[in-house]
Amino acid sequence: MDNNTLCTPQILAAFGLDPGAAVKPLLSGHINSTFVAGDQPGDRYILQRINRFVFPSPSDIMENIGGVTEFLREKILARGGDPARETLSIRPAGSGAPLYIDGAGEPWRCMPYIEGATSHETPENLSMLEEAGWAFGNFQRMLSDYPAHTLHEIIPDFHNTPARFRQLLEAVKNDKAGRVGQVQGELAFAYKREQECARLTGLLEKGELPLRVTHNDTKMSNILLDDETGKAVCVIDLDTVMPGLCAFDFGDSIRAGAATAAEDETDLSKVRFDLARYGAYAKGFLSAAGDALTPQELETLPDGAILMTLEVGLRFLADYLNGDVYFRTAYPQHNLDRARNQFKLVEEMEAAREDMGRIIRETLAGSGAGRAAEK
Repeated sequence: MDNNTLCTPQILAAFGLDPGAAVKPLLSGHINSTFVAGDQPGDRYILQRINRFVFPSPSDIMENIGGVTEFLREKILARGGDPARETLSIRPAGSGAPLYIDGAGEPWRCMPYIEGATSHETPENLSMLEEAGWAFGNFQRMLSDYPAHTLHEIIPDFHNTPARFRQLLEAVKNDKAGRVGQVQGELAFAYKREQECARLTGLLEKGELPLRVTHNDTKMSNILLDDETGKAVCVIDLDTVMPGLCAFDFGDSIRAGAATAAEDETDLSKVRFDLARYGAYAKGFLSAAGDALTPQELETLPDGAILMTLEVGLRFLADYLNGDVYFRTAYPQHNLDRARNQFKLVEEMEAAREDMGRIIRETLAGSGAGRAAEK
């Protein structure tokens, strides 16, 4: 079926919307099929068909989102904010359920469109990075007392770095694509860091790091910025909200936001870790989340950046050895180039680890969590 015809009048009617409303697809996402229904500001809605192949348990996703957004709504109201703008809202189907299952068995959901705010694929300047940091830091702060253990694990072992390392070992053992001989240098790089893979998960297991509600896809495009002020409004795309470590959410933002090149840049001389970008994001993040985090969490934020970058590199390398079955590729060595790119970034971060920690300490000492109460 053509993507433009997926969102039928029947889907609209199922959520109590005008079946004749104008519908247009949003093409920014890569997993779910997303549409905007309606053409009048204030009366527009987002409709999404959830990809069951990526997310085989849509009901678990919606249960997580429902619990988290209701919790956020109460926090926002308590501080005099606007929950209609500052968190996602689920519009139930006519049955009262958060999902509507169409005739083909596909799950759909509906949310009011947040007006006057836009998502951006990449940060255009340091101020935008600081806003991104504030948004995800505020997300952590408001959910710091949410019972994270009650959330469903949407993707098991998604940010379990030791498990990702074991998957690489399995890929080496099977050598399905006959490529192991081509990647001895990359494998040596990974093997040298095997023990480090368990650094943060080991602290969690020992009870030295708390389990948190984590977003698990903390990229720039998952934040809405106000069109007039440029300030962060809302964190979106909550499909992968589940239990995890704060350092992993922080680290995944840094992996992309503080790199000077795209993750598939083949000229590794262009792949650098930018401390100014790191500092801008950290400033925003800590201004919102700082005093909601434990001292150990704050100390390990830089390690989250290193481990998330290493983890993604391990995944690219394993997929290359498996014959490129997970990540979409544009040419035969695409995943290998991605792995080399991420490993170079790991080296850059490792060299800057002392400075990364210093920036966290100085930022905390200089700014505290002052902006957290502003919105």
